[in-house]
Amino acid sequence: MNEILKDIRKMAVFAVVAREGSFTGAAQSLGLGKSIVSEHVSQLELELGVQLLKRSTRRLSLTEAGTACLHHCEQVLEEAEAVRAVVQQL
Repeated sequence: MNEILKDIRKMAVFAVVAREGSFTGAAQSLGLGKSIVSEHVSQLELELGVQLLKRSTRRLSLTEAGTACLHHCEQVLEEAEAVRAVVQQL
């Protein structure tokens, strides 16, 4: 179970990086250091065995695998938010 929680955290960080379009923006949004954000994304890529982001000095863009991964990561996060909302209403 602990590994799943770590995976979800990495997915959440990846989703924020993709939305923000930068590691710096994601780090600021998440209140984390840029190196931590980068490490989470790198670990997720390593564990999945695919490159999720094309990195250049000027910008980030999603690879085909990154686009597919982002879609599913966003679904996981939406479900987590839905659980919280439902339980808080009870």
